[in-house]
Amino acid sequence: MPELTFVLPHWMYWSGLVLFPLLAIWLVRREKPHEPRTRLPIAYFLWLTSGFVGLHRFYVRSYWGLIFIPLFLFVLYGNVQTRDAVNVASAARNEVVKAEFKLELAQEALEEGKSGADKKVLEARKALAAALEERDVTKQSIEEWNSTTGWTAALILLLLLIDATLLPRLVGAARQRDGLADPAPAAAPEHERQEAHKGPAATMHSRLTDAIDTVNGFVGEFVAYWAVIAVFVYYYEVIARYVFNSPTNWAHEGMFLMFGMQYLLSGGYALKVDAHVRVDVVYAFLPDRAKAITDIITSIFFFIFAVALVWTGWVFFSDSLAVWEVSFTEWQIQYWPVKFAIPLGAALLLMQGLSRLSKDILALSRFSGNGRRSGA
Repeated sequence: MPELTFVLPHWMYWSGLVLFPLLAIWLVRREKPHEPRTRLPIAYFLWLTSGFVGLHRFYVRSYWGLIFIPLFLFVLYGNVQTRDAVNVASAARNEVVKAEFKLELAQEALEEGKSGADKKVLEARKALAAALEERDVTKQSIEEWNSTTGWTAALILLLLLIDATLLPRLVGAARQRDGLADPAPAAAPEHERQEAHKGPAATMHSRLTDAIDTVNGFVGEFVAYWAVIAVFVYYYEVIARYVFNSPTNWAHEGMFLMFGMQYLLSGGYALKVDAHVRVDVVYAFLPDRAKAITDIITSIFFFIFAVALVWTGWVFFSDSLAVWEVSFTEWQIQYWPVKFAIPLGAALLLMQGLSRLSKDILALSRFSGNGRRSGA
């Protein structure tokens, strides 16, 4: 099998982190509820990315896709045999070098007339012949397995080319069997889809809080689609490693940096939907007015942490940007955009904290107003 030498360019990595979520958001929001379940673009996408295991056939409910699985497993088995044969061949080549060196020493000893040199020459020649035979056998084994897996891969490719012409008809047949999809329920409003804040400020809002909630809501949705990027990248890594024997030097590093940025940037969204871990054993039993007061008092500690994170994060980012810091790996990806996610995520978290504090103050003022009216 041929080797893959693709290395993800830095510009493609960073542009993908920006453009892919925007495209995904646009596709999701334009989706119509009455679209058929089986769609031709999805079928071709599966054909392109995972057709070698027949996934496009299973998508259209055709069990002919089972043909692809044993062929692909045989390719994997052939690659394992080739890799083992290459290791054996390497060892055989080393034995040949050592046998040639021993034969050379034995011949020099024979020329010098040393006793027993003729016996050593004979033994060295036998060892060299055995090493050469082992090398030739392993070389032939490598060629046979490469040829076999190559022809099997060519057969898979031929089947995929045939299916590329058949997919429109297969998708049409699947649609006729299933009919149109049942109308999807209308999407609930944003505030209904998200888990409501347990405190009394759940229904409070203002223009400022609505603006902050919108920003963090978009950022949370944006970075959520980075997880989809990881699926594609690790999919490529597995195929490159186990099918083409070509592991990458960028997939793992690129993804753990991406998930680190996702963790930082989604903090404000997690606070918006009340997803941060907190101990509410006592808080849950407090009356609404006491909950609002508790939220306001404990927010002091939150703002100390958030402001400190913004400040220290900006220092980290500034130092990294000053030297155009890159990773110490072979890929040498830029580190300063990653470190910029620290102050940016902290700022988003701080903004959401201000939104929560505003809602708590509004809630407390409402309770105070209700108390005065009831007292009057």
